[in-house]
Amino acid sequence: MDIPEDVIADVRTRLRRVAGQVQGVERMLEEGRECRDVVTQLSAATRALEQAGFRLVAAGLTYCVTEPEKAEADGYPLAEVEKMFMKLA
Repeated sequence: MDIPEDVIADVRTRLRRVAGQVQGVERMLEEGRECRDVVTQLSAATRALEQAGFRLVAAGLTYCVTEPEKAEADGYPLAEVEKMFMKLA
């Protein structure tokens, strides 16, 4: 499946944001910040990673719905994309 360029750009932006959040968590730990603050930041990073995954799966679902024969030929039948979704859910 070819991932549309706008989806790639969006996912890359989200991943850069996550990288910054993880670096922030490392700094927080070095600084001895409160546990609840660190956990809050970890939660935000986790959510951002999930959103990146859901963005990719959404593109896959769109592909399956708009071009079902091509998607299946490419190895992405709807059932496979549903499995990817369930991994994230």
